[in-house]
Amino acid sequence: MAQMGRPRAFVEHEVLDVAMQVFWRHGYEASSIAELRAATGLSAASLYGAFGSKEGLFQRAIEHYIAGPGRVSELVGDLTLDPLDALGQMLHGTITMQSDPAHPGGCLVAVSATVGAGGDDDVAARRVVAERRAEDRSGIEACIRRGVDTGANRADLDPAISAVMVHSFVLGVSTQLIDGVPPAALHAAADLLLNGFHRPF
Repeated sequence: MAQMGRPRAFVEHEVLDVAMQVFWRHGYEASSIAELRAATGLSAASLYGAFGSKEGLFQRAIEHYIAGPGRVSELVGDLTLDPLDALGQMLHGTITMQSDPAHPGGCLVAVSATVGAGGDDDVAARRVVAERRAEDRSGIEACIRRGVDTGANRADLDPAISAVMVHSFVLGVSTQLIDGVPPAALHAAADLLLNGFHRPF
């Protein structure tokens, strides 16, 4: 036990990476403790001891995802970029990340959006996903608002409504890729969406 406790931070990072892949591939509800045990090589007691519950492991896996592949969504908050460029980099970066064969396709947050409500853990997991989606939508809205304020975007845009449109596209990318839509088609669709934000000349 002492040997396992000593490198815990390193082991946790590896466990979170594996758990993230399981949740990403199957979604929260379909990922059983038995499957998580098999993938991580840890006993149920070890998983519960480290993370408290399946929901606790899921929350940490979401945080791990946000700090890793999911960090592409943070591009809209990059104040060094022109707001429209930031929006474009986020959209195209999202498509590239979600279609990367190095990990499961789609978006972990999107594929976990249909968490059921069968128990307290499911309710808590659904809240984790909803909070992350709200943060992403808020970040997109702030980026669009900056674009309107600086003149980078059309002045008649409603930032809140426009953010809902962009966020709906982002969440839809996951489904489209899973259904076999080519990434090139999604990149073209993203460009079409971005064209609607340009100021008229």
